[in-house]
Amino acid sequence: MNLSTPPAPGAIHDFDFLVGTWTTQQRRLKRRLQGCQEWETFEATSTVQRLPGGMANFDTLVAETWRPGWVGMSFRVFNPTTQLWSIYWFDNGGGGIDANSGRLEPPVTGRFNGDVGIFEGEDVCEGQAVRVRFRWTRQSPGAARWEQMFSADAGGSWEVNWVMEFQRAGPQEHL
Repeated sequence: MNLSTPPAPGAIHDFDFLVGTWTTQQRRLKRRLQGCQEWETFEATSTVQRLPGGMANFDTLVAETWRPGWVGMSFRVFNPTTQLWSIYWFDNGGGGIDANSGRLEPPVTGRFNGDVGIFEGEDVCEGQAVRVRFRWTRQSPGAARWEQMFSADAGGSWEVNWVMEFQRAGPQEHL
């Protein structure tokens, strides 16, 4: 992640494009960091809401055909001092929450440069410390893409393990 690139004016609005309801096509590796080439695919619905003040937003991801009853959620917070976004991920199966403390696990942090946002942080995959990267791409008012990738060698190489293709399901909300 290149933090030496200055943020664009109005970086607090970087995720405004995402507000609304989306239909998503999901591709997720069945096993991560094992050379697996087998993907599971499913559809999900994502609903994104901006919180008052514009410094945070959250979304829900529901994939009834994949895992009935499962819900994922992202919480994005903008830091006006650093001009960086922190993204927290958690789900109702305990993902993203430290089992010992009950606290949210550390976020990925970063910013957009044009229509591409890179956000990185530390994570654990099956007991192995990994670097995690989210890449957001604004494609048009009605389309976006999110990718998650892991690196087991401190960012030397990356494995894409989850991809979401977003298509707007309703009108874009005006902010």
